[in-house]
Amino acid sequence: MSATGTWQLREQERIVTGNETLLGKKHLLVGLTRMRNEALLLPDTLDYLAGHVDAIVAYDDASTDDTVEILRAHPKVALVVANQAWEQDIDARKLAEGRHRGLLLEMARAELPHDWMLCFDPDERVTGDMRGFVEGLRDESCDAVRVKLFDAYMTPDDHQPYTSDQPLLDFRRFYGPEQRDILMLFRNRPEIVWAEGDGRTPRGMSSVKTELYCQHYGKSLSLAHWEETCDYYIKHFPYETYGKKWMARKGKGIHAESDFGRPLYEWGERLFANTVPMDRP
Repeated sequence: MSATGTWQLREQERIVTGNETLLGKKHLLVGLTRMRNEALLLPDTLDYLAGHVDAIVAYDDASTDDTVEILRAHPKVALVVANQAWEQDIDARKLAEGRHRGLLLEMARAELPHDWMLCFDPDERVTGDMRGFVEGLRDESCDAVRVKLFDAYMTPDDHQPYTSDQPLLDFRRFYGPEQRDILMLFRNRPEIVWAEGDGRTPRGMSSVKTELYCQHYGKSLSLAHWEETCDYYIKHFPYETYGKKWMARKGKGIHAESDFGRPLYEWGERLFANTVPMDRP
């Protein structure tokens, strides 16, 4: 297996077919995601994306909940790679992220011919019309788009837990001003690929725009989820780069300011006017 070559399924991986009628047809926008234990968010995530993408390919990293079943049942999900064994080694798991997404990308190119790819996480909600946006990108020199992402926060008056029967978009009132530009959209061009170890962002783009806005809910689903997130990073990621930071956050899920000590703002122009750019991943 080469660094960016044809990926092979491993012994613990199997293909789960969803909506077969999506296969072999030309699509404008296909969604690609990698996840583990996202049954809480997934019903709304898939319904939200149904208005934007034509089809979805997903990598499930050994979920112990109903994630695979929820994926398979949704009409926009075409293919799922179900991994049966979660990698316990931290470095090996991080290295595998690029391989997982590279596998999905090659599957999509073979089975779901498309113009654009959306690489998303289940706890993200882009607030604009992604479909209309990519339809309007007539400039062929633009081959990828970074989206401006802001973290939502629980506050003293807004910390009720998220439940799966609610829309996640606009679920929280306040957001930190820290803006991360996350590459989410890219054209189906053969030079754009993932290599093992690349993480979320593929390589091979030559011209990248920064447009659209995204609400990120990884820090604000519930107080219980906040503590689970702290414990997850403490246990499963390098301590100096992740564990120490999340250890300090335990018991502090309700915020009067962002994790970086800045004021919180309601979603909208005031938030965007006070943006603090963060390093790109």
